[in-house]
Amino acid sequence: MRAPEELTELFRSTGRKVTAQRQCIFRLLQGNETHPSAESIHAEASREMETISLKTVYQTLHDLAELGEIASLDVGTGMTRFDPNVDHPHHHLVCRQCGRVRDLVAEFPDLRIPKGADLGFDVGSAEIVFRGLCPGCRSSTRRRARTLRNRPALSPSQ
Repeated sequence: MRAPEELTELFRSTGRKVTAQRQCIFRLLQGNETHPSAESIHAEASREMETISLKTVYQTLHDLAELGEIASLDVGTGMTRFDPNVDHPHHHLVCRQCGRVRDLVAEFPDLRIPKGADLGFDVGSAEIVFRGLCPGCRSSTRRRARTLRNRPALSPSQ
């Protein structure tokens, strides 16, 4: 994604309105590696600008995606996530417990659709999503398991 100043010029050159709210969204996305949802961008932007609407956030994110400045992702977390890292090919790691999304920079040069299995699609790219537990959820799962193991067993009469 381009720098906020460059996005301002891009919006102007494509006939889109440039507002303080949009510039705030540009700043929040710059270098953001969390793959935020529109709702999380809205919550963060609201700290700077109480009057920013969720509709403005969605419209700005939609415009940025249309211009190729961010990617709109559906990685199965129940909400669309937005990825400002469009300059470098990558895949994604998704925590199946908390929904955290992170970039995975890895190449899979031998990944191919077997001959005849493409169902007539002209496939141009592939995106891989790996699911598992992030470090935070993995450690909290271990703590819960230890707590359960250390509890005294209840007798049948209790």
